[in-house]
Amino acid sequence: MLGNEAIARGLYEAGVKYISSYPGTPSTEISEVAAEYDEMYAEWAPNEKVALESALGASLAGARSFTAMKHVGLNVAADPLFTSAYTGVNGGLVVCVADDPAMHSSQNEQDSRHYARAAKLPMLEPADSAECRDFAKAAYELSERFDTPVLLRTCTRVAHSQSLVEQREREERALMPYAKNPAKYVMNPGFAYKRHFAVEDRLQEMARYSETCAFNYADIRDTSVGFVCAGTCYQYVREVFPDASIYKIGLSFPLPLESIKAFAAKVEKLYVVEELDGVFETEIRAAGIHVDGGKDLFGNIGELSQSKIAAAMGVPAKENASFTEALPARPPVMCAGCPHRGVFYTLSKLKLTVLGDIGCYTLGASAPLSAVDSVVCMGASVSMLHGFNTVRPEGSGKCVAVIGDSTFLHSGITALTDIAYNRSVSTVLILDNSITGMTGHQQNPATGYTLKMQAVPPVSLEKVCEGVGIRRVRSVDPSDLKALEEAIKEELAADEPSVIICRKPCMLLKYVKPNPPFSIEREKCKACRSCMKLGCPALRFEAGKALIDNTQCVGCGLCKQLCAFGAIKEA
Repeated sequence: MLGNEAIARGLYEAGVKYISSYPGTPSTEISEVAAEYDEMYAEWAPNEKVALESALGASLAGARSFTAMKHVGLNVAADPLFTSAYTGVNGGLVVCVADDPAMHSSQNEQDSRHYARAAKLPMLEPADSAECRDFAKAAYELSERFDTPVLLRTCTRVAHSQSLVEQREREERALMPYAKNPAKYVMNPGFAYKRHFAVEDRLQEMARYSETCAFNYADIRDTSVGFVCAGTCYQYVREVFPDASIYKIGLSFPLPLESIKAFAAKVEKLYVVEELDGVFETEIRAAGIHVDGGKDLFGNIGELSQSKIAAAMGVPAKENASFTEALPARPPVMCAGCPHRGVFYTLSKLKLTVLGDIGCYTLGASAPLSAVDSVVCMGASVSMLHGFNTVRPEGSGKCVAVIGDSTFLHSGITALTDIAYNRSVSTVLILDNSITGMTGHQQNPATGYTLKMQAVPPVSLEKVCEGVGIRRVRSVDPSDLKALEEAIKEELAADEPSVIICRKPCMLLKYVKPNPPFSIEREKCKACRSCMKLGCPALRFEAGKALIDNTQCVGCGLCKQLCAFGAIKEA
């Protein structure tokens, strides 16, 4: 199983009843696989904060509940996360966070271990798929034993790598009894102050437990060198140093410092190997344990690997297979027929400042479109547009925000409310491709289907925009470049806030059928390269003329609209 599949299996076997998540690579498949089990309710929430709060409500009602998100999603959910440490749980509650070292699909590198320490919540870190299943189940035992939410941390390599998993039967669990208890669950200042004492007492109890936890153990072999590591770093170290002594950490907070101190006394040299920040190393050194090497050797940027660890330790790495010729770079691009391409071509043509957001449309920053000026986080495009135009009102007619349908529902509505409420003369483009695209085609409240593919009334983006106070709301087909350009110019010229919904479904959706591909008449092509400004992967220049790859072309017709010489026609 993939690590994510194994976590879903662990939830099933643990008797989990309620799952609420928001898709975010590398965590997405957990909830998708979990939804295949009829015994568990599973949903996509509009954002991670709502997902965690919903799971917390299910826990309060007595059910074992779960939520999953990527590392930046935990930022969105941080508000309920910290306070849930005070309230504790009724039914067990597990929060899975998937970090993305090396930023394979993220806007930053972030070490979620800091959240465990800051929120004072226990954290488990599996190292392979079998541990993903085991740790997911064990997390519920810890949650209910210590009356606390439990963080389950994975990373891209654990989430998306495969290893063997032994499946077991589901253990059905009745709901825990619910009893009204304001002193535990109503976090006003008076009650919350007293609950803080409970958090500190629990932390001490958890620290004692970590010393005997079966997930933390010393594997004593050659004592000339010893390593402390967790998760995927354990796999790397064991491959490079098969005979070395290793202290493997499974419960990474609170750390079993006394056990680590005893391990350190048995080895001649001690190294701490961890990706991203020196979280373990800092605590181990602070406990007075001598460390011979850590971040000074392995760094705090990007992923580690067997070869990187071997090089840092000055030992020969195992030989790797290599290609005999250099492979061409393949930067990510919008797919052929992507409904966003016409939008970014037009914005670039109009030389507008474009504040972007998280999703497929981040690719609008790449050449030759080069349209996007900023990308920060979910919903930031709309909020930043308001701030930008407020301090530069003279330039409001040259600046727009772009945001997708799922991202708008995630965190764009409140930002648009800010624009409407404070009467910012700003234009927002909602790029509605009818799906949550970049994470792999998940449903969202505007698509009309739930995670379990139940048909529901879709959220109307037009009515939402009107409901928060935007009077100028219009829809346009982004493949009609003339109509799109006219709409953008008209709304930028308006003296009030406006929204343009650029609506066309993603070409990769199963129900979207491609049109016949186009071709280029070479004798009519003047080599003006106008069509190449689209950055379409189906277009290339060959032997001094434009050429369309009919194996990729889906007949969207954008290039035909740009050709002034009538050289492009249906094949």
